Amino acid sequence: GILEPGDEVLEGRELARLSKEELRERIPHVSALSRVTPEEKLRIVEALQERGEIVAMLGDGVNDAAALKKADIGVAMGTRGTDVAKEAASVVLQDDRFATIGAAVEEGRVIFDNIRKFVFYLFSCNLAEVLVIVVAGLLALPQPLLPLQILWLNLVTDTFPALSLAIEPGEPEVMQRPPEDPKRAILSAAFVGRVGLFSLLITAVTLGAFLWTLSSAPGADASRAGTVAFMTLALAQVFHLGNARDRRPVLAWHRVVANRWALGAVALTFALQVLAVYFAPLAEVLDVQPLTRSDWFVILPLAFLPAIVGQALAWI
Repeated sequence: GILEPGDEVLEGRELARLSKEELRERIPHVSALSRVTPEEKLRIVEALQERGEIVAMLGDGVNDAAALKKADIGVAMGTRGTDVAKEAASVVLQDDRFATIGAAVEEGRVIFDNIRKFVFYLFSCNLAEVLVIVVAGLLALPQPLLPLQILWLNLVTDTFPALSLAIEPGEPEVMQRPPEDPKRAILSAAFVGRVGLFSLLITAVTLGAFLWTLSSAPGADASRAGTVAFMTLALAQVFHLGNARDRRPVLAWHRVVANRWALGAVALTFALQVLAVYFAPLAEVLDVQPLTRSDWFVILPLAFLPAIVGQALAWI
């Protein structure tokens, strides 16, 4: 399966006759090389790098050291490899199995994806908290959130769901995707756009709950409206976890239960948030009031809205 129709095989003697420019033009069409000297291995690595490729070099002998050092990723054999090769390499295969490299690539992609999910979730949640305060100030509204409430959100509502993203299992097609562009930043334009979209959604539902309570609830004061906003913001962030877990819908049962730590984080955070409102000593510290049934009819639909929009966009 190494050779495809039209691919070339290049022998070391022929390779040695090629100029630097000729090798650079020909190397993309060569699938197998034979009888290659250590000097030519180095030339091959350099030719591929000059074409903008990310080069991994596998080797086990002293003669491979120069190419291992020059490659973007040098991989040495841990069992039969020489000490020189191991010292020159970036990675040492302890079992000398090529399949281990594939497993490492897959794990690396999963880790990179989870870092992006973690950053996306925290950025969108924390930016929403900032926007709630800023927009309320610009509109000359009463303060919807108190400093201790924001601290509670950062320590409880954000932390446990975000940590669960660190152990999110890899997406099924993770190894079918093309390699990542090494020059592309984690905070790409599309990434920042998604963060901004969900931050605005969470901000909108939080301020909507705050204004609704102020204007519609009989005898509601700023403290009661702030409690409704506090709970709406917290639950909107919790339910937003599904948008961070996968760019595809996570409503299918096998996707929902794929990360049981995420389910546990949602349940724990929801329980702590309810405790914060109904447990009198904690409620007094956070300056919140017990919620009524009518309050929940406002909080839950609004809190679910960013998650529903996110899943609809993922489905589309």
